[in-house]
Amino acid sequence: MLKIYAGVAIAAVSALLGGTAYWVYSNQSGNQFAECRGGQVGGAAIGGPFTLVDHTGKTVTDADVITKPTLIYFGYTFCPDVCPLDNARNAEAVDILEEMGMDVTPVFITIDPKRDTPEVMAEFADIMHPKMIGLTGSPEQVKAASQAYKTYFKSHDDDPNDEYYLVDHSTFTYLVLPQSGFADFFKRDVTADEMAQRVACFINAS
Repeated sequence: MLKIYAGVAIAAVSALLGGTAYWVYSNQSGNQFAECRGGQVGGAAIGGPFTLVDHTGKTVTDADVITKPTLIYFGYTFCPDVCPLDNARNAEAVDILEEMGMDVTPVFITIDPKRDTPEVMAEFADIMHPKMIGLTGSPEQVKAASQAYKTYFKSHDDDPNDEYYLVDHSTFTYLVLPQSGFADFFKRDVTADEMAQRVACFINAS
């Protein structure tokens, strides 16, 4: 009797796993970007409209900024190491994609609007890449953009006399397509070449 129950249980589990695998395969095969993604992502929950100020001082919306495939990174210009390295990696990926005949915009959104004025963002963007768009805004605008992309940041600016305070923040880079919105994210350990290849996959599939 125990053998019968065990056999039934194994058959039930096998059917469940088989059904789950079929469901995953069916859903992924119907997704035009399934083979491009580095992992499972909740695309519908990430990204959205924002209103910010660009590095020229002009108020812009997401529709003004995301007119072509776009790599978005949230950080701050006073960041001692992580942000410059990540933005440089993104800029290198943009150059690789350009060599492949693909036009991609690198975007840097500050999470430190107190120090990152349009002028500061302009200088940073100019150093990083000629195509880079630097975005800042009011604390409320920056917070809204950060929440739309589910990013985290916490500023240690409690001391008004401390000009060199740090800001904790998440370090993902987001790929956003003008027609379909958020497509994928990239972690810090992804190289410029790997990023370019994955972005190219999305562009070719779109």
